[in-house]
Amino acid sequence: MQLFYTPNIQSSIYCFDKEESAHCVRVLRLKPGNEIHLTDGKGNLYLAKILNTDIKNCSVEIIETFAEYGKRDFNLHIAIAPTKNIERFEWFLEKSTEIGIDIITPLICEHSERKVVKSERLNKIITSAVKQSIKTYHPILEDAIKFNNFIVKNYNSNKYIAHCENDLKVALQSIYKKNENALILIGPEGDFSSNEIKKALENNYLPISLGNSRLRTETAGIVACHSINFLNE
Repeated sequence: MQLFYTPNIQSSIYCFDKEESAHCVRVLRLKPGNEIHLTDGKGNLYLAKILNTDIKNCSVEIIETFAEYGKRDFNLHIAIAPTKNIERFEWFLEKSTEIGIDIITPLICEHSERKVVKSERLNKIITSAVKQSIKTYHPILEDAIKFNNFIVKNYNSNKYIAHCENDLKVALQSIYKKNENALILIGPEGDFSSNEIKKALENNYLPISLGNSRLRTETAGIVACHSINFLNE
């Protein structure tokens, strides 16, 4: 299946932008009459037919619509500190999108070595992963936010914090129940500070373990993402 991300679909005829038109015509060598699939990133999958192969303005006609394609019964939100090496954070975004995630929040913590992220580039990485993995729900990348501002917000989810201190923690798989919404906090390379852990517990976050190994930030994020998806199979 060849999937195109088309968030602005408003009618049965859709025109690709210059970049996607060139991809259709020059790279994929699609011809009039060829069928492709589109998604608006909101759960809709469209079967479409190529109308013309204008290299700058290729147009398609939607033939059939499949609503809520691949919809899941749970919501997964991971708030994670961006890594010092941005490529590692980009890898997390790509792989978590492929596995299945709904919301990603870059979390700026006391020990964070990276305070700024460029959302435009990061969203392009997410979009590419959506297309590659045939997802019809485009994960939401929220603006980066300071830990203390994030922790006091209300969320309709079970809330967890994965940290490395030797406090009493429960294995994620033993506390999470199928079809529950989950919000998981993942700290920076230097882990959450003791003060941040205390604040999370005061705001009803449950301390969890992701296994016996000490994981890199991006690896911990992937383990958390995969665990929730696996537990929902």
